[in-house]
Amino acid sequence: MQRVQRTITARVTFGLPVQKLAGIVSVFVLLSLPSEAQTFQVWPEISTYVKLNPDVRLYFIATTTRENGQGTSGEIGPNVDFYLKPLLKLERVTVFQLDQSKSRPLLLRLGYRYLPSTDGPSEQRGVIEVTGRYPLTSGFVLSDRNRGDLRFNSGEFSWRYRNRLTVERTVSILSYHFSPYVRGEVYFDSNYEKWSRTAEILGAAFPIHRHTEIETYFEHQNDTSKSPNRQVNALGLALNLYF
Repeated sequence: MQRVQRTITARVTFGLPVQKLAGIVSVFVLLSLPSEAQTFQVWPEISTYVKLNPDVRLYFIATTTRENGQGTSGEIGPNVDFYLKPLLKLERVTVFQLDQSKSRPLLLRLGYRYLPSTDGPSEQRGVIEVTGRYPLTSGFVLSDRNRGDLRFNSGEFSWRYRNRLTVERTVSILSYHFSPYVRGEVYFDSNYEKWSRTAEILGAAFPIHRHTEIETYFEHQNDTSKSPNRQVNALGLALNLYF
């Protein structure tokens, strides 16, 4: 009988003391105990973004994650976002969205991640993301995220490239506005020298306050890095905070 693998994900503000942050990560790691390969996971998430000026913001990430189905690890580290000035066409169709980067035609993200593991070596990772956004017809927006992971594990270096396409649109019901989206993502892993994973995501973001948004999604992943393929279905629920 299969067991449900719960993967706990949280992103917290830079204001948290180091001791408190370490305690949070430790709890997350203990809650995500090693188990056999699973077909279903639950991914809770908290994301906090801190605006420094009109073109720069910070966010901090603290998660537990399951990389390629091998072992359980935490993931913590700072990130910095830089983006171009708003594009008028994007501003018009994203006016009700809390994420101000949605109105920007280009975003650059630089990050550092540390992944302590409960049953294996720790990993350090540099993250580089470039996301372009393009207004389509009828209020739809297309975004193309290109992400590179520079991975250092036990003195060995590897890298992974991820490309994710998203189509989204703000929908109104009376005076309330929310944003459904559909996404597709592919992964190229240097460890296997091939496109090793695909993901299809369907979700929506629901503002509940001027600083608060709830995002829920369903994700299906197909991991072909090893034989047999590993199929994962996940239900995600995120609390996004914008300051």
